[in-house]
Amino acid sequence: MPSILIKNAEIVTMNEKDEIIRGDLYIEKNRIIDIGQSLDYQADKTIDATNKTIIPGFIQTHIHLCQTLFRGQADDLELMDWLKQKIWPLEASHDEESLYYSALLGIGELIQSGTTTIVDMETVSHTDFAFQAIAKSGIRALSGKVMMDKGEKVPYGLRERTSVSLQESADLLEKWHGKQNGRIQYAFCPRFVVSCTEELLTEVRKLSDRHGVCVHTHAAENRGEIALVEQETGMRNVVYLDHLGLANEKLILAHCVWLDDEEKSIIKRRKVKVSHCPGSNLKLSSGIADVPEMLQQGIDLSLGADGAPCNNNLDMLNEMRLAALIQKPVHGPTAMNAKTVFRMATIGGARAVGMDQEIGSLEAGKIADLAILNLNGFHMYPSYGVDTISRIVYSATRADVETTIIDGEIVMEHRLLRNMDKKTVLYESNKCISRLMKRIERLNQ
Repeated sequence: MPSILIKNAEIVTMNEKDEIIRGDLYIEKNRIIDIGQSLDYQADKTIDATNKTIIPGFIQTHIHLCQTLFRGQADDLELMDWLKQKIWPLEASHDEESLYYSALLGIGELIQSGTTTIVDMETVSHTDFAFQAIAKSGIRALSGKVMMDKGEKVPYGLRERTSVSLQESADLLEKWHGKQNGRIQYAFCPRFVVSCTEELLTEVRKLSDRHGVCVHTHAAENRGEIALVEQETGMRNVVYLDHLGLANEKLILAHCVWLDDEEKSIIKRRKVKVSHCPGSNLKLSSGIADVPEMLQQGIDLSLGADGAPCNNNLDMLNEMRLAALIQKPVHGPTAMNAKTVFRMATIGGARAVGMDQEIGSLEAGKIADLAILNLNGFHMYPSYGVDTISRIVYSATRADVETTIIDGEIVMEHRLLRNMDKKTVLYESNKCISRLMKRIERLNQ
C-alpha cells in the first residue's frame, strides 16, 4: 500500500476542537500518520491540494444498494404502496448479476460524492454478490441480507422460512465479516416489524449479542406502518423492539419520523442509533422527523440517503442540505446549522457504526477515509469571510468531490474511479433492469 502525502490543503478535521488547519496530511499503510504544516515525508505519492479542501469521508447509515437499479421505477407513491406495488416485486426479480451491478452502480455514485462508509441493507437472495461488489469497489460497508418471514402481498421471491433466513444470515456473516482488512462488516437486517415474526427478531437479538455485530432495521417511518405494528403487537415500534431486547447500542434504526415520547426515551436510554433520511422521507410523503428535539435530548443521529427509488440520488451533500433546510420553517433558522448536519454526516455516522475511534474525523492514528473537494466553482464564490463548513453544506455539489480515499487507498482520483469501469457498469445496469422488468411482466400475464 503506497504512502500518500497531501500538500497545502485546507483540512476540516472534525476533531474535538473542530479545528480547520491549513497544511499537509500524511498517510502510511491505511492510517493518518501526521497532520501539520510543511510536513517532510518521502511519500510514494504526493498530491498537491493547493486551494482544495480535505474532509472526513461521509458515513451514510442507511442505504439499499440492491435498489439502485430501480431508480425512477417507483416515483410518487407512499411507503406501503411503494413497497407492495413496485419495490418488493422488483427485489423479488433480482438475480445474481443484477444484484452485483445494482450494488456497483450505487457504490460508484457514493464514492463520487465523497461517501466512504455505508450501512447497507440488501434483499432476501443473492446477497453474496452484493458483498463481492463491495469488496471489489473499495468502499467500507456494514451490510447484510434483508430478513422477512411474514407479511401481506409479499412476492414469492421474498418469502422466507424463519430458519432459512437465520441460517443464510449466519453463513454470510461467517464468510464476510471482518474481510478486506476489516473494511467489510456484517449487520443483521430484519426489514421492519411488519415483515418479521417475533421468533425471527428474538433470534436476531441472540445472534447480534453472540457475534457483537449491529442490527439495522426500519422503524416509525410511516403512520400506516405504525398502525400495523400496533394492531399486531399492541405496542409501537420501538417499545416492541425494546420488549424483545433489541433496543441497545448495536441497533441502528432508519427514519424514526413518528416517535412518541416513550420511544424517544427508550432510544436515549438504550443508546440506540437513529439514521435520519430527509430526502426519502419527503419523497415518500412519510413526514419530517423531529431531529432538533432528538439532538436536544442527546440521541445519537446520523444521515443516510436510503435507496435510489425513494430519493433518486445517494448524495450526502444533498442530504445535508435537506436536513438543514427542512427544519428551519418550524424550528427557526439556527435549529439545524451547517456544523450540526456536517457532524451527523461524519463523526455522527462513525459513532453509529461503533467506529468513532477509527473514522469520522481527520486525526493522527485514525484510518485514512477522506475526500478532497475542489471548492473553486462559480457556485462556491465569493468565499471571502464565509465559513468552510457552511460553504460545503449549503453550496457544494457532488461534482466538487475530486478524490476519494478509503482505508488509505485512492479509489477515485480526478473523478475517475479506479476499481470499476463506469461504461461497463452503466451498460450492464440498463441491461439488467430491462431483464427484471420483463421478468415481472411475464409473471403478471
